[in-house]
Amino acid sequence: RSSDLNYTLEWYELFELFNCTFPHVVAGTPHPVWCNQGAACFYDGIDDLHWSQNGSLVRIGSISGAEFNKFAEWLRNDNETAVFYITFRVADDPSLETIYIEPWDCSSFVLRAYNALASCGAVFNRSVAVNHTRWSLFSEPPIRLGTADEIFGLKGNQSLASDMMEFYAIFSRINRLGIM
Repeated sequence: RSSDLNYTLEWYELFELFNCTFPHVVAGTPHPVWCNQGAACFYDGIDDLHWSQNGSLVRIGSISGAEFNKFAEWLRNDNETAVFYITFRVADDPSLETIYIEPWDCSSFVLRAYNALASCGAVFNRSVAVNHTRWSLFSEPPIRLGTADEIFGLKGNQSLASDMMEFYAIFSRINRLGIM
């Protein structure tokens, strides 16, 4: 028996994309402030107008009440443990042969959720193609610079701290101007 209930599940950055992507320089604070958190939001119903204008409305599958309850437990655990937001994939080159940092964003949540739903027993409409966007940066291997305390602490690397504050101040100015 089908309940024909519909729900919306979204996973987004909690403090807007720009704020999650770049730390901010806040006057009077000796270190950058970074609000890079994401979370799932689950609510009853579907905002048809929003999704018809900003995405798609496609039935991807169905689950039973018991499967829904299993998925809800997975979702609570994911929300309690996957709280950070990483905008970019960082790799050595466009071949993506060596990936240094994986994104932890809306798109990776969709993939995690699909896998969790499958594990719970969901039946998927296999004709639906899931599209997602990934931003990739290409770089030499990252170098560990230190912890926040090692850089910005009382015995920290003051030269590096100054350089980092100067670099991130650029993004803070851009954000205040509303350019990004």
